[in-house]
Amino acid sequence: MTKSLFLLPVLLGLAFTALAEGQGAIRVSDAKSRPTIAGGTGVVYMTVVNQAASDDELTGLSSPIADKAEMHRTVKDDGGIMKMDAVTSLSVKANASVMFGPGGLHVMLTGLKQPLATGDSFPLTLTFAKAGAVTVTVSVQSFKPAPMPMKDMPGMKM
Repeated sequence: MTKSLFLLPVLLGLAFTALAEGQGAIRVSDAKSRPTIAGGTGVVYMTVVNQAASDDELTGLSSPIADKAEMHRTVKDDGGIMKMDAVTSLSVKANASVMFGPGGLHVMLTGLKQPLATGDSFPLTLTFAKAGAVTVTVSVQSFKPAPMPMKDMPGMKM
């Protein structure tokens, strides 16, 4: 009995540490998507916050509404042309956030099972190296992207 009482605080301490570094440490807010047409590709924007004391790594994404969910980053190449690069994993620093938004980091949904309509919602699971699987609800909304500055578009005269 004495041995059990001694181990109890140790086990509770380990459990609280695991919770602090685990799923409870990752928060996702403002997860949203745009409506799509049949055969279209979906996109998800959101903010991921790591409230843990150590960094974590976002290693995968999935959703039952699509064949694939992948991270992409919009970048400008040396010739000034905008393109998308796949991102296989993403570091989320301790006590920091990462924003997925138009013109930058975002989630692409390919092989949609049906078009996304305004008012719909769907689950998206983010898989982290330490926190494990974190599932969020993404709401489909009509919204306009922030306008791109014209000065950054080659061939445009101002």
